[in-house]
Amino acid sequence: MTTPTPHNEAVLGQIAKTVLLPGDPLRAKVLAETYLENPVQYNGVRGMLGYTGTYRGKQVSVQGSGMGCPSMGIYSHELYQFYGVETIIRVGSAGAIDPGLHIGDLVIGQGSCTNSNFGQQFNLPGAFAPIGSFHLIKKAQETAQAMGLPHKVGNLLCSDTFYDDRENSLLPWQKMGVLAVEMESAALYFNAARFGKQALCLCTISDCPFTGEATTAQQRQNGFTKMMEVALSLVE
Repeated sequence: MTTPTPHNEAVLGQIAKTVLLPGDPLRAKVLAETYLENPVQYNGVRGMLGYTGTYRGKQVSVQGSGMGCPSMGIYSHELYQFYGVETIIRVGSAGAIDPGLHIGDLVIGQGSCTNSNFGQQFNLPGAFAPIGSFHLIKKAQETAQAMGLPHKVGNLLCSDTFYDDRENSLLPWQKMGVLAVEMESAALYFNAARFGKQALCLCTISDCPFTGEATTAQQRQNGFTKMMEVALSLVE
């Protein structure tokens, strides 16, 4: 058995068909220890922790993805292409663009608008719309509704910049009905489309740029339990 990539020391068979990808590797550790039975660490390269265990009898893996499209692009590509992963569910934080969203609300990413050039590598003769997998979107929405969890389904903005030099850079996206901003969904959805795999981005609102509301790094690392319950309900 060999290690297929330079970024992941797992050998074939150690990673489940469904992988949950938080951006923060420490959040992956917390999630594995909180939700998975008998979690086993399979990766520690570059501190990008990954674990495999079971949840209600179903095998599932949890791994960090890092921040931004380049990092998500690497890890999702490798998981899909070299480790036989079929479904990746991003579980992360996002900033509210829609004024109806508040701290703790769930956003189910139906599509991903982006200012990233990640998709140019595919040499498409037009603009490609990166979207999530419909059956995952549908099941996530039904689960959130059954849980009584405040949520919205719609477009995310996947931005290459956390600190944008332009003033009010989110306002144009708000007028187009975009719900929230994060930094990884487009790369995930592009790669899922390219490899014929399944993907969904679930985000919990961690801050509201237009009002100044925000959570702490510790809250983002250890919180968002309702989002995780929705994500785990999607494991097949």
